[in-house]
Amino acid sequence: MRCPYCGNEDTQVKDSRPTEDNTSIRRRRFCTACGGRFTTFERVQLRELTIIKASGRRVPFDRDKLMRSVQIAMRKRPVEQERVERMVSGIVRRLESMGESEIPSAVVGRLVMEGLSSIDAVAYVRFASVYKNFHEAKDFEEFLGELSGPGRDEVDDDR
Repeated sequence: MRCPYCGNEDTQVKDSRPTEDNTSIRRRRFCTACGGRFTTFERVQLRELTIIKASGRRVPFDRDKLMRSVQIAMRKRPVEQERVERMVSGIVRRLESMGESEIPSAVVGRLVMEGLSSIDAVAYVRFASVYKNFHEAKDFEEFLGELSGPGRDEVDDDR
């Protein structure tokens, strides 16, 4: 593994342990050249996935890109990083177990929306605003209206 600080290829593993959800191995590494310490993660990859964009363009699936987009939606939200990591790992497992090597980006977006809706409503709306390409405040109002559903705006007479 190449050192992220100096580029040296001679690094040593000092500690290895499974992550909390047992989906990857966390390795603490030490660079013999500069003394830098860093962490790497090793995950099982069942198949090479390709994402088919709305434009028809095909790009390799990138777990880190998925994680970054979820973290942007979760920014400054009171949710543990471990829970976000479990959600992303679950999405990747679902994608890999679909049996298809080419997956439309809409499927990935839908899975992220499902995951975020169960974790944090604000992050869900943030992600939806980008995923569904909101242009105006009206788009948010319509989406939030769909979330609240019929009858939720009515006053409860039993109070």
